[in-house]
Amino acid sequence: MKQHKFLKITISLILLIALITAASIFLSYNVLTVRTFSYETDKAVDPVRAVVISDLHEHEFGKDNVKLVEKIREQEPDIILMVGDFVNQDSTESTVAVKLVEQLSKLAPVCYSLGNHEESYMAKTDWNFPAEIEKAGAHFLDKEYIDVDIRGTKLRIGGMFSYAFGADGKDSAAAAPEDVKNFLMDFQDTDRLKIMMAHRLDSFIFGDAASVWDVDLVVSGHDHGGQVVVPFAGGVFGGDQGYFPKYVHGMYEKERLHLFVSSGLGSANEPLPRVNNLPEVAVVEIEKSTQT
Repeated sequence: MKQHKFLKITISLILLIALITAASIFLSYNVLTVRTFSYETDKAVDPVRAVVISDLHEHEFGKDNVKLVEKIREQEPDIILMVGDFVNQDSTESTVAVKLVEQLSKLAPVCYSLGNHEESYMAKTDWNFPAEIEKAGAHFLDKEYIDVDIRGTKLRIGGMFSYAFGADGKDSAAAAPEDVKNFLMDFQDTDRLKIMMAHRLDSFIFGDAASVWDVDLVVSGHDHGGQVVVPFAGGVFGGDQGYFPKYVHGMYEKERLHLFVSSGLGSANEPLPRVNNLPEVAVVEIEKSTQT
C-alpha cells in the first residue's frame, strides 16, 4: 500500500510539473508583457519614450500582429526601435516584418537594424529586404545613422550588426574592419545622445570595445532573455557569452557604455522552447539625469 501511494504521488507530481511547464511555454509565446526601464543622461532635455522590440521570428500576436501593434500603441512611443530577427533565416518572404513596419510607422518614427536571421535571409534570397523595409516606412540602418530631434532632445540613432572589434586574438577595437571603424568614428563625432542598435550585445561587450567606442546607449536583443528562464538564476543561454550570461536582459553598465538588452518576442530553431519567459515590449524612458 505504501509503495502504491508513493507511486501515485510521484506520478501526480510529474504530471503537475509537465502541466506547469506546458503552460509556461504557451504563455512564453503568446502573452505579451510590457516592461519599463529608465536611462538617465544629461543629454536629455524633455523625456523621450523609446519602444524596443526584437526577435519576433515571424511570430504573430493575432492576425497581422494586431495585438502587438495595439500594445505598442498604448505606450505612446516617441520612437520605435526594431533590433533585428523579425524574419527567419529560412523564411520564404518578409510579409510579417513588412506589415508590422507599415503599422508601426503610423505610430512613431521607426528604426530597423539587422539581426543574424536577416543576414542569412538576405544572403540566399533575391529580394531587396532593406528597400522593402524602407518602403514600409522605417529607417533601415546598417552601418548608417540618422539624427532625430524629439522635444528638444537631440538623438543620433545608428544600426550595426558587425562586431565593434577585430579577430586579432584579443578582440581589439583597433583591429576592427576599416568600414566598421570608419562608421563608428563618424557616428560618435557628435554632441547628440548616441544610441546604437546592435542586435548582438556581443558586438560591444568583448575585448576593449566598451572602453574605446563613445556610444551612450547600446540597444540589443538576440539571446531571447536566455530562452529558458530559471527562477532565481535567470536566463540559461547567452550565445557567445555561454550559459547563464551576465548580460541577458535589462539595463547594464560596462566601462563607458550603457547597455540595454530586450528578451524579445519569439524564438526560432532553438534546442529548447522559450520557458518562463514572456514575450516583451520594452519601454526605455530616456530622462534628464538627476545627478549633480
